[in-house]
Amino acid sequence: MLGLTVDTTIGSLYGLVNGSTPSVAQFLGIPFAQPPLGDLRFAPPQPATVNRTAVYDATRQSPNCPQYPLTVTTDPSVYTIDSPWLQPYGPWSEDCLTLDVYAPLNANREDDALPVLIWLFGGGFYEGGLITNGFDGAPWVERTQEHIVVAVNYRNNIFGFPNAAGLAETGENLNLGLLDQRLAVEWLRDNIASFGGDPTRMTLWGQSSGAASVDYFNFAWPDDPIVQGLIMHSGSVFATGASVDVSHSNFTFMADSLGCGGLSPADELACMRHNVTAEALIDLYENYTLGADDPALKFTTIVDNVTKFENFTERALAGNYSKLPAILGTNANEEASLLPWVGPEGYNQSYIHYHTLETDQCPANYYNGLRYNTSSLTFRWYNMAYFPNTSPRPWEKAYHASELPLLFGTYPWYGGSATELQHQVSRRWQDLYLAFLKDPVNALPQMGWPAYEPEGHALVFGRNGSVSGLMPMEELYVGCDQFPLPSQ
Repeated sequence: MLGLTVDTTIGSLYGLVNGSTPSVAQFLGIPFAQPPLGDLRFAPPQPATVNRTAVYDATRQSPNCPQYPLTVTTDPSVYTIDSPWLQPYGPWSEDCLTLDVYAPLNANREDDALPVLIWLFGGGFYEGGLITNGFDGAPWVERTQEHIVVAVNYRNNIFGFPNAAGLAETGENLNLGLLDQRLAVEWLRDNIASFGGDPTRMTLWGQSSGAASVDYFNFAWPDDPIVQGLIMHSGSVFATGASVDVSHSNFTFMADSLGCGGLSPADELACMRHNVTAEALIDLYENYTLGADDPALKFTTIVDNVTKFENFTERALAGNYSKLPAILGTNANEEASLLPWVGPEGYNQSYIHYHTLETDQCPANYYNGLRYNTSSLTFRWYNMAYFPNTSPRPWEKAYHASELPLLFGTYPWYGGSATELQHQVSRRWQDLYLAFLKDPVNALPQMGWPAYEPEGHALVFGRNGSVSGLMPMEELYVGCDQFPLPSQ
């Protein structure tokens, strides 16, 4: 039996059991890195201090990493108006490099080590966090009692991707948020057995920018991926934004605006680390992102040829990626929630479909083919399932991130009553992923989900009122010939 006290490299942790999921032990706010404060602001994460005699309270989630809130007033959207449970909320803090572990309370840590699913949230690399109602790991674990879910906090926006000249001139990595994720996986490799998990059966799962993160991980550490499988929802290295700020002008603009202007790159960086509060950084970033067109501030991943590369097609063709088995998929109406809000009447479906093809579905098709041609196992899904409690307006349907409550099992909590079909789709999807966690090579074909082939089939959810079924890939290719192939 797991119990509520576990020993780790940072000390003894005591967790809790929530009354709504009484068979799940929750260990929250576990620091996997030193607080990124002072000299460690805008710096690669450093491992948490080893202290096996310490006692740590793991009964509360830590704050999200620094970000400004999106509201109906500042950013009207499907997420702020119709599905706020998919948005992060609550306090934020720079001291945020933590993770949450959800494990079966009665797990036998010695005789029955469990597979582990590691979750990376999305949010465009500018927002996101663990305090998000729809992404609670406990309900899924409560239902199955056969796996562990871990959720990872990592830095976003200027804190995670500062692209400062002072970092570039010393050769330091610019994609700090991606390094946060790697360090969390390394911490889990060393500690997950204490929670009843199997460090040889860990799968990395992300959505949107979280899915791109999973794929960056896939290419950055091909010889030491640590995990045994990958799951990517609505994103990859071929479907994500990128910074082209080679002159580091965004960071310098922030510095100039906050009293750190006119300095050498090294002094500018030092000033921004020690003389400016996190609140001032976020306030300025929010004001210029939401209230000004010029300059357009953007802090996101940048090519450093360590964690992000110039040409992923070239690297894939050369075999320079992990080639781990992967699940990859998109929703039928992704862009319904990502196009600018035009009011409750929304957009017509042909317009939404065009942008979904361009931004989501066709890049996924390209990546499926690239992985197939370089001898990697891929399982493609396509989601058409949508329900009144999560997609209340007729035009929304299966939009970006709307499928996630089905996987987490949180869909009955918000937006009204769930339907029987919703229960069935959720259970089917959960069971397929659980099987993949246990055996990423053989399990899914045995359950009726064949590996991707160009003339083969994707697994479709919710088509014509069905739970799941097979869909010819040729149907997903329709319309993609009007878009150029990815250039990276």
